[in-house]
Amino acid sequence: MQHFINEKENMVTDAIDGTIAASGGKLTRLDGYPHIRVVVRSDWDKSKVALVSGGGSGHEPAHAGFVGKGMLTAAVCGDVFASPSVDAVLAGILAVTGPAGCLLIVKNYTGDRLNFGLAAERARAFGHKVSMVIVDDDVALPHLPQARGVAGTLFVHKISGAMAENGANLEACTLAAERVIKSTRTIGMSLDTCTVPGSLKEDRIPHGMAELGLGIHGEAGVEQIASNGAADAIAKMAEKLIDGMPKTPHVALINNLGAASCLEMSILTNSLLNSDLGRYIRHVVGPDAMMTALDMHGFSISLLELANGDEAHLAQAVEASAWPGINAVSQPSILPLPDGLSPIRAPASAHEATKAFLTSCCQVLIDSEADLNTLDAKSGDGDTGSTLAGASRALIGAMDTLPLADHTQLYRAIGLELSQTMGGSSGVLLAIFFAAAGDASSSGLAMSDALRKGLDRMRVIGGANPGDRTMVDALLPALDALNTSMAAAATAARKGADYTATLTSAKAGRASYINAEQLEGHIDPGAEAVARLFEHLAA
Repeated sequence: MQHFINEKENMVTDAIDGTIAASGGKLTRLDGYPHIRVVVRSDWDKSKVALVSGGGSGHEPAHAGFVGKGMLTAAVCGDVFASPSVDAVLAGILAVTGPAGCLLIVKNYTGDRLNFGLAAERARAFGHKVSMVIVDDDVALPHLPQARGVAGTLFVHKISGAMAENGANLEACTLAAERVIKSTRTIGMSLDTCTVPGSLKEDRIPHGMAELGLGIHGEAGVEQIASNGAADAIAKMAEKLIDGMPKTPHVALINNLGAASCLEMSILTNSLLNSDLGRYIRHVVGPDAMMTALDMHGFSISLLELANGDEAHLAQAVEASAWPGINAVSQPSILPLPDGLSPIRAPASAHEATKAFLTSCCQVLIDSEADLNTLDAKSGDGDTGSTLAGASRALIGAMDTLPLADHTQLYRAIGLELSQTMGGSSGVLLAIFFAAAGDASSSGLAMSDALRKGLDRMRVIGGANPGDRTMVDALLPALDALNTSMAAAATAARKGADYTATLTSAKAGRASYINAEQLEGHIDPGAEAVARLFEHLAA
């Protein structure tokens, strides 16, 4: 089983029950499981216009997560990616509709249109005032006769919900919903399709490609394009969104389709605000998972042209758990570093031979990035290569600011640079290593002895010793052999690195959390980096 579910048949009811149980009493449901699955506001008294939406499940937190004061009155939940029945929709309408009437907010899919539409007709036959709007915000396929309804639906929920909460009548709420629909544009992109529990996954998006404009049920998009990072993805989406878009202030809803990490979503948000579209975006909703497609590794952007009153309605407080709120886009004010953290650097000095030497060492680590990451993935978190390569690139970039002609000051300057640019424990340990080597060099010790003093300090503070399966296993024998020759140092470093592959327990670093089976046969990535560095110097 590739999902954390119980019986496939009970997925939706289990999810609804979990949502209600965690709502703090704000939500309840109608009787009628399993065929009628309707989540309702617990405090609803039918005194205002009711808002009902819903559709297939699998888009959580939509739609039950948006039930609450200020947004939806009820959500009608179908099976995964399947419209709820007419009876289920009708039950939801009848349960919440009072004299003020009911607004149905429906995404533009055939099943939803038919089932919600017939339920509305039957509710009217009971004497209820019911209006229905169809959301068709997807701009991915401009020639499609019936554009799909996707995450822009949430703008309709929020603005109409705020109006209803403030006492607007059914006609006003309906007109506002229709205006918001006409003013909203959405497009999505994904690196992968979604996995429906109990069904085979359609692997139609090749590795290294992304699909532009796919739907929230995994439907094919307009085209597959090379995946070239966040900024490129945003640029491709902006081309579709900006075509015919009024060049006026907008609010952007940045929606995680299910499996994009928070880190990716923040990067995409930054790319969006720095894109050609960014100049028109005044407010943002998200980034957050609001209308997902199960585990789809993608995101969508919805843009709403702001009209008078929209900002206030979008900002109005709600009791719906999934609404992330709206924030104005602003430029951050950068605070200066506290006293004592602004580095005091030795004056820069040129020395071409030293510059070439350091650059070549850095290039070895940059070239080894992928290999070291692969090694680290077997015994750690898979980032040793990236950490060392990133620090190396930063050091190359800072080369002309270093005291290259004064080796004592150079050790200290390298330590300072690493402490600022190299993350994790490795950055701290190597900063200690070079700072201590600089101290030793200032007392007149030769290079090999100064570096050995640096290693001694690093071992005392870091706690790593030979046999602990760290870079020390390669660095210590290499420095011991350095007075003999660089070739001897390289041989000793390689022997020490290879030795770590025989060690089935680590006493320091991330590998100390890994079991013996995962460690055996794999060289420690830090030791491998040291060995490659000395082999390069001996070549």
